[in-house]
Amino acid sequence: METLIVSVFIIGYLAIIFEPIISINKSAIALVTGVLCWVVYILWSGNNTFVAAQFATHFTDLSGILFFLIGAMTIVELIDAHNGFDVISAIISTNNKVKLLWIVCLFTFFLSAVLDNLTTTIVLITLLRKLIADKKDRLLFVGMVIIAANCGGAWSPIGDITTTMLWVGGQISAKNIVSHLFLPSLISLLVPLLIVSLKLSGNTNKIVVKPKFTNALFERNLVFIIGIGALLFVPVFKSITQLPAFMGMLFGLGVLWIITELIHNKKEQDEKNTLSVVAALQKIDVPSILFFLGILIAVAALQATGLLTQVAHFLNTHIGNLNIIVSIIGVLSAFIDNVPLVAATMGMYDINTYPQDSYLWEFIAYCAGTGGSILIIGSAAGVTAMGMEKIDFMWYLKNITWLALISYFAGIVCYMCLYKA
Repeated sequence: METLIVSVFIIGYLAIIFEPIISINKSAIALVTGVLCWVVYILWSGNNTFVAAQFATHFTDLSGILFFLIGAMTIVELIDAHNGFDVISAIISTNNKVKLLWIVCLFTFFLSAVLDNLTTTIVLITLLRKLIADKKDRLLFVGMVIIAANCGGAWSPIGDITTTMLWVGGQISAKNIVSHLFLPSLISLLVPLLIVSLKLSGNTNKIVVKPKFTNALFERNLVFIIGIGALLFVPVFKSITQLPAFMGMLFGLGVLWIITELIHNKKEQDEKNTLSVVAALQKIDVPSILFFLGILIAVAALQATGLLTQVAHFLNTHIGNLNIIVSIIGVLSAFIDNVPLVAATMGMYDINTYPQDSYLWEFIAYCAGTGGSILIIGSAAGVTAMGMEKIDFMWYLKNITWLALISYFAGIVCYMCLYKA
């Protein structure tokens, strides 16, 4: 059974990689792969009730991520419909590629720490569509945004789902993760940023799009402030209520929905429809969301069968060295979702042996957070960017993976030099 599930996963994975050759949409492949993994599991398990209960548990978590994604995408689309991102694009006056790259990447790095790397990626891709007309240039910037978002998420307890898991589980404290991982994460961004800067030259051309309706300055600024505020409020909401993050996202969307209904209440129906949440919902990238769902379902099957836990124990038994094990886990997170990998690691190592804020937990937070940048489907930020910008897997592998590897190991060296085991 396990061999068959792994085979289905690998075949699906390869089909996604070679999407341009086989000409089948990756979202369809991801959905079929995810469902087939569970079909194989439930048919060969001999205990349908138990497997169905496992799936229900996993899908509860997955649905939260999907609702979070839908809410974030809708808010961003609504801000964009009101030309809200013109507030930021107007501030970024430079069209020099190198200067723009530094501004975008540093902004991403810090925003993902206070927001999260997934939502930050959505916001920045939407912004880059306004700042860079040339598709080739924009893809390079998006690739760097993925690296910057994952680096920024690694040093914050709310910046990445894996650091949040370790924080909630008591393995790390907010103060120490910020103070100990900020510099390694920053180095992890600066090294590839310097490399790309040496290769870039020239200026960018902004995309000039004449809006169908001209929004009042007050309306534009109001929707922008409340929209961004709603996104930033999500981690605060989660900390106060202990409810899942998607609840805060849906609450923010609901508030913004009410406000836009009120400010456009007396306008012509055509204009009101264009600036409504209903219109924003129609514009969000549903295939990307379904791709995300398929990938998460497939990985959940690997976790439910215990395959990921077996991998973690195999590394622990046959390697032993913590630095090597954690570094490998980070690389594996580029192939398999980092959430189950970190969950397996948390179960492998006892909190009594490795107390809160020990070298091990902080190193795991860094490696699991940044290792996903190595492949485009290795992180939530990458999967979202892949769908939004229709990035080819092989293009990313050729142009960004080597930068992500340099980024990853630069941060590892920095962390190991600062805090020796």
